[in-house]
Amino acid sequence: LQEEQPELVTFDLKTLKNDVDAGMYFDSSIPQGYGVGSSGALVAAIYDKYANNKITVLENLTREKLLVLKTIFSQMESFFHGKSSGLDPLNSYLSIPILINSKDNIEATGIPTQSFDGKGAVFLLDSGIVGETAPMVNIFMENLKDKGFRAMLKNQFVKYTDACVENFLGGDIKSLFSNTKKLSKVVLNNFKPMIPEQFHGIWQQGIDTNDYYLKLCGSGGGGYILGFTQDLEKAKQTLKDYKLEVVYQF
Repeated sequence: LQEEQPELVTFDLKTLKNDVDAGMYFDSSIPQGYGVGSSGALVAAIYDKYANNKITVLENLTREKLLVLKTIFSQMESFFHGKSSGLDPLNSYLSIPILINSKDNIEATGIPTQSFDGKGAVFLLDSGIVGETAPMVNIFMENLKDKGFRAMLKNQFVKYTDACVENFLGGDIKSLFSNTKKLSKVVLNNFKPMIPEQFHGIWQQGIDTNDYYLKLCGSGGGGYILGFTQDLEKAKQTLKDYKLEVVYQF
């Protein structure tokens, strides 16, 4: 990267090599292959420690600086996946929520305050399977060649995803669950290879009962599955055979 685009970023590679030779390793609590940004955290850590003239979290983060960081991280993380948006490392590096309005329009944002005694929740389901990102990305890129798949992405997947983000940030819980249900259906119908087979049934069950709705984390294929429920206790009961971890309550 620094040989091809030295104007974008350079690293203190000598110190990095010395540290690796001295036995340095990356100690992370993020499970690998779980769709929650393990490679992104490593990329962010390497940039933070070894990049020259790095953009820091403490300075005024303009849109231009965010885009430069995203570009750097995209190139770095593509080593792992073949293709990367750079958003996972950006999120990990800044430790603040990022709102993606479009490819060239990203900004730091805030999320509504949690209500720890609320009935509603966002949770993670542990599939117990380690997913490989690159094969899932390849399936997606292959599907993109199909005109119908591209139309579904634009007219359904992106539409409902954008609506969910807008509803969540605006605190419109009723609309959030309406759109999350639509998104969950679209994912089940069009991204089945990315959903572990043993989860197809409970995915459909959530849609049918309205007890919860599921969504892929990262590229899928295993790892964590994201869940949304308006009644956490009911969802816990229905999903009692699965490892469920609450990440946000409202």
